[in-house]
Amino acid sequence: MRTDKDYQNRLYSYKRNIYLKGEKVGRDHPSFQPGINAVSENFRLALNPQYQDLFTTASHLTGKRVNRFNCPPRSIEDLLKKIECVRALAQYLGGCALRCGGMDSLSGLSVVTREVDQEFGTDYHQQFLKFLQYMQDNDLVTSILLTDPKGDRSLRPYQQADPDMYLRILEKKSAGLVVNGAKLFGETAVQDELTVAPTRAMTEKDGPYALSFSVPADYDGVTILCKPVQAPKRKKIKAPYADYGYPGITITVFDKVFVPWERVWLCGEWKYAGRLSSLVALYHRTSYCGCKAAVTDLMLGAAALVAEYNGLEREKHIREKLAHLAATAEQVYACGVTGAVKAKPSSSGTFIPDPIYINAGRYHAGMNIFHEYETLSDISAGQGINLPTEEDFLTPELDHFTKKYIKRKADVPAENIWRLFRMVDEMLYSEQAGFWQAAGLHGGGSPVMERLTILANYDMDAKKSLVKRLAGII
Repeated sequence: MRTDKDYQNRLYSYKRNIYLKGEKVGRDHPSFQPGINAVSENFRLALNPQYQDLFTTASHLTGKRVNRFNCPPRSIEDLLKKIECVRALAQYLGGCALRCGGMDSLSGLSVVTREVDQEFGTDYHQQFLKFLQYMQDNDLVTSILLTDPKGDRSLRPYQQADPDMYLRILEKKSAGLVVNGAKLFGETAVQDELTVAPTRAMTEKDGPYALSFSVPADYDGVTILCKPVQAPKRKKIKAPYADYGYPGITITVFDKVFVPWERVWLCGEWKYAGRLSSLVALYHRTSYCGCKAAVTDLMLGAAALVAEYNGLEREKHIREKLAHLAATAEQVYACGVTGAVKAKPSSSGTFIPDPIYINAGRYHAGMNIFHEYETLSDISAGQGINLPTEEDFLTPELDHFTKKYIKRKADVPAENIWRLFRMVDEMLYSEQAGFWQAAGLHGGGSPVMERLTILANYDMDAKKSLVKRLAGII
């Protein structure tokens, strides 16, 4: 098990292959620090006796205690612990845990590599298990890289004018593959390994795009283009919320990258591209049933505290809004729990959660995300944007004015008022807040994808049969 310092020292040692605003930078660039801080907390909590049961588990490969984020679920209990772990970590950080995507990639691959081997006699699963043990033994961080540029959305991968609009196999060699293309999104600036999976179902003609592999984050031919997500900045009035954030949105380019066979998980088996994509998404939406519940927890806590400081906590309309937030958080979480309880084992021994309940939870979270922001904005009445600046609040000659005119209830210190409304301002109106809102709707798949998955797995005929019997039709 690594410490947070071990993680940071290794990350900072990687060669420079990240471009940020036209400059090639190292992982020690200040823009990445909020994300590094967030990932570091996972390592600290894993070594904290209070959290070890949530953040660590016994490896089914070695029996050793390892980080839960590097362990595909081997039981219903594992899935339940995963959801609890992600919710606890997101609550602790005040936002994205930055680790669940990698776990979800590993979980999907642990199922599909075995299934491909069973049909085609390949050796992907054993290769993958060796990689998984390498991840566990070294306590590394990996990614979820699913989304391709996609080009013309009306065309399939093989029909694109530019064949690199989907990551593809450029050449097969005796020692491995050469791949070309790019993947969008992912927290690649703060990760040790990059794990790639197909973004969609493929046809036989799309074979070169049915591709999955893992390579180190600073691997030859890998270039990461990073758009920073500005985290809140504090000078003197520090707060944990302002220490964590997202490390930036990335386009990860694979420019004629050679991947050795022992790190290839799918190579042209097009029938399994959609299977892998949907499974990684399913596991990721399971994580969202924890993290999105945590986001709502934070919205609820902030709104309730604003109401309390304002002396309005007993107002009926506010209590109704808070009740809706509480119901949303627990409904999303309950869907995750139900999906976990109804999970079934795959041929590899990895448990697969029930897709209907998981997608229902993620759908409910996505459809409510902007209403949650609206509720907090409504109850806080925009006071965060009218708050004195940190500099003015700490200027002695302005002390009487700033502390006098931001007061609410007499027994609440002015500094507590400033701290709360500053955090609310950062939660609602900052650049990072805009990112969290988009991620809340689209992360893990937009609501339309959850609807399609629910309908694809739902037994509609059984429901119609219920009505036919009651109506006397059958």
